[in-house]
Formats: sequence, structure tokens, C-alpha cells
Amino acid sequence: MSPQSNPAADPHPNLPGQDADTPRDLVGIGIGPFNLSLAALAQPLAELDAVFYEQRTAFSWHPGLLIDGSRLQVPFLADLVTLADPASPWSFLNYLRHRDRLFPFYFAERFHIQRAEYDAYCRWVCENLTGLRFGHQVDAVRFNPERDVFEVDFTQIAPDGEAEALGRTYARNIVLGIGTEPYVPDPLRPLVEAPAVPVIHATDYLAHRETLLAAEHITVIGSGQSGAEIFLDLLRHRPAGREKLHWLGRTEAFAPMEYSKLGLEHFTPDYTRYFHALAEPVRDQLLDSQWQLHKGIDAATLAAIHDELYGRTMHGGWPDTVLTPGVRVRTAGRLATTKVELHLEHIQQNTRSRLTTDAVVLATGYRERSLDRILAGLDPYMRRDSRERPRIDDRYRLVLDPAVTGSGCHVYVQNAERHTHGIGTPDLGLAAWRSAGILNSVTGKETYALPGRTAFTTFGLEQQPLIPAARKAPVLTPLVDRR
Repeated sequence: MSPQSNPAADPHPNLPGQDADTPRDLVGIGIGPFNLSLAALAQPLAELDAVFYEQRTAFSWHPGLLIDGSRLQVPFLADLVTLADPASPWSFLNYLRHRDRLFPFYFAERFHIQRAEYDAYCRWVCENLTGLRFGHQVDAVRFNPERDVFEVDFTQIAPDGEAEALGRTYARNIVLGIGTEPYVPDPLRPLVEAPAVPVIHATDYLAHRETLLAAEHITVIGSGQSGAEIFLDLLRHRPAGREKLHWLGRTEAFAPMEYSKLGLEHFTPDYTRYFHALAEPVRDQLLDSQWQLHKGIDAATLAAIHDELYGRTMHGGWPDTVLTPGVRVRTAGRLATTKVELHLEHIQQNTRSRLTTDAVVLATGYRERSLDRILAGLDPYMRRDSRERPRIDDRYRLVLDPAVTGSGCHVYVQNAERHTHGIGTPDLGLAAWRSAGILNSVTGKETYALPGRTAFTTFGLEQQPLIPAARKAPVLTPLVDRR
């Protein structure tokens, strides 16, 4: 049955006085941090009719990785709004004010907040922000050439997970923020099919931590931040001398993330624009070489792991742990019914070995969700690159046939453009800037004033670095003594 327009499926209709068939200015699909940033910055724009759909019943940000003490790798200023609108009521500092926690935060002197606190902040925004529709699964997006609008079909999901109603809305602009999904490399996929052995992706770690800890021997695969945090957490919960932990990674070292001041300028709008202008083969080559900018480990986490290991040598002996970088898993499978066997290869030594373990944590990262399913109806209009990836312009819009874009309709993407915009794509520090830029594009005006220059580094030789004019201090009017 084709979904029909159903007011009951959307308990919050269009603006007062609008017909249900009136196109909205903007429909957001997915409510993660990036579309939540967009919704927060869109909220004060009274002239903008925007709605955001999310199939989950409530906001949740990587709940399996909210390990006690784990912190964001970006400063708290990288909240949903501050780097585009510091005066926004949806800033992290305003959240603290509403929670009567400004002074405790002030004295804590923490530039990097805990992940759990960031999650709580985002949930506070969701609880107070209008225009969010949780429990709404978007099923399809099509272009209607007769009306020059997008049709968005959705299913309203009941609390028990069953379909409750079908609905349709119309939009001139779509913003996709469907996020990423857990990634399991092909050699490790057989592990997921071993039901008698705990094989957990990092995204589900906390929900299965007790089961993992009950295993005699645990292997963590993945040398990024999540792998490091999980290894440290497991280490802290294992008895000294009986840790029985392996930590394996493909990278040549358990390397610290690049965190120098100039190195961080790779996460600025300036570098994003530079990267987008490069040729496609150059962009792909760069992404492969920049792993330490975004896949390394926070230096404080590495120090905490070393401190924990060192502390266990105080009374003689070494902890029963093995930390080996430069290793890839060639194949993996079940051994008997309660164990897993990993076939390993050391990349530099060109040697091979086997490892038998009782539980595995796959800290193997995430991949962008494919846009193909949700945008199947737009496939005839989409333009793709040499590797069949969607082409995305410098304003975060899918490159579509002029039959669509010529009508003023556009599809924007958030956190699906690493191949065109670089390593800053999933970085929270660019969320507010990107959201503000999308809103400027949608409204056709400078709704949010964005900086002309954001880095001391000049990327490329084609133009001289922009030196913004110095802002003049206001002239004070002399006081007149009227005595």
C-alpha cells in the first residue's frame, strides 16, 4: 500500500494556517548531533518551516561507549551551536546554567567534557526544542516534477516498535543526517556468527561488559580511541596478574592523535574548502594518509593505560597482557563451541600465528550509512564520481540533475561527505559551522555570519591568504562636566 497523506501520522502539522500539502522549507532525516545542531540553529528562524524525523523513540549518542571518565576529543565549545552563534539559548553553557552547574563546571576547569555529559546536553536540547519527531521512520524520498517538490514518505512507530501510521510530507529541501553504522571488516564477519562466544562491536560494549568480564581471555581488536578506552576499562576491572587481555591493531603503533595547534587546523572550514577543491584521486590518497589526524588515540588515554600497567608491576611480575600493533586478522572462526580462533599476520615481519580467545571486542570503527536505500527514488537524478559515490558540492548539496536543482530543490548531507570534504566531516567542531552554512543556503541570505578565515595555515598556492580587516574599537563619547 502506498503511504497517503495522514495528519494522524504527524501530530505536529505545518505552520498555523498551512495546508498539509504545503511544502515545508526543510525536512531533516535523522536526529544525531549534526541534524540536532541544524534544528537548534533553525529554531529561532520564524520564517523557516522545518521538521526533523528520527526512527528511534529518543535521542541516544553511542550509549555503549559512555564509559565512566571517557571524554570528548574536542573542547566543549564544539557544542551544537556556539561556533556559529555563541548567543544561542542551546549552547552547552546555557545547559549548565539551566542545571545550576555553571560554578561547579567553572571550578572543574575542564575544557574537554565527558561523553556522558555531552549526551545529557543533547538530550536536554531535544527535550526543549520544537520541530523534532522521534518515532518517525522515513521510508522514501522522491521528486515530484509536476509540483517541483520532494515527497517524503514516513512510518510513525509505536512505542512497542510496531508501525502505527503512514504519512507523507512535502519539502523543498532535504537534509540527510542518518549517521554511521558499526563496521566489521570481512575477515572478522565469521565471528559475528559465533553465538556461543561473546563477540561484541564496540558500539554495544557497555551493554555486554559483564558478559565479557566473565570470559577467561578477552581480545580487543582496533587501535583507535574506542579500542584504547575499552582495553583500559577491561584492564581496570581485571585482577592483577590474571588480566588475560590481548589488544591488537592494524596501525604500526598505538599512536597518539595529532593534536598540535597547527595540526588541528585540518579541522577548520579553510581546510575543508581546500580539500573539496582538490581532484578526486588526490582527495582519496590524502584520506588514506591522514589516519593519525582522526584515528589516533588521545595522549591522556595512552598515559592512563601505561599508568595502569606500570602500577601492576609494583610488587614484581608483569601483567598478563599483550599489546601488539601492526597486526591484521587474516581469517577468524569458531573453535569448538566456546572459543574463537584468530589467524594473525604481522604486517612488517610477514609472519603468521594463531590466537585462541574466549571473547572479542571489535573496535573496528564505523562507516557512513549508504544513502542508496533512502534515496532510491532519486537515483535517476543523482550524479556520481568515478567510484559511484554521490557527488557533493561545496555547499553540502548532492549534485542532482538540473531538472531538480533548477526548481530550487536541494538535498543536503551531514556526515556523509568525507570523500568530498575530508577528515573534518564527522568532527563535532565543524557541526555548527556546517549547519549554519546549510541554513544560509536554504534561506538564500546570510542568516548566520560566518568567518572569512579560520586558520593561520594557507592551504595551497592559488591565492594569497585572506587577512580580515581589523575591527575598530568603538569611539567613546567624552563626558561633559556640567558643573
